[in-house]
Amino acid sequence: MPVVKFVKENKEIEVPVGANLRQAAMNAGINVHQGLNGFGAKLNKVFNCHGLAQCGTCRVKITKGMDNTSPLSLLEKIRFYNPLPDPIPCLAYIGNEETMRLSCCVKVEGDIEVETGPELDLFGENFFS
Repeated sequence: MPVVKFVKENKEIEVPVGANLRQAAMNAGINVHQGLNGFGAKLNKVFNCHGLAQCGTCRVKITKGMDNTSPLSLLEKIRFYNPLPDPIPCLAYIGNEETMRLSCCVKVEGDIEVETGPELDLFGENFFS
């Protein structure tokens, strides 16, 4: 069974092949709906799209094992490239195109490491390039 390691929470869980990352994290007690740099995490835990890839609050960084996940889905592309109604997922995606995913769309196919609630950095080296 694949192992998912949550870096910030320092927690590892075993999941079946093909498991949904958002659901697996929630079952392990990990909140993937972090909001904007942690602000609004408690609200987002309740007020989210419940896995329909519409809100973008469940964005995560796959720090290791990106090849052990399902490919980027059409819903993720729409959420990351469409700034309406919420520009935060689009802004967070800039500079993280290779590692940013929505946990509600990720199917785990092997061992991965995940960073929940990646911070939005508007002044980083990749933002204005």
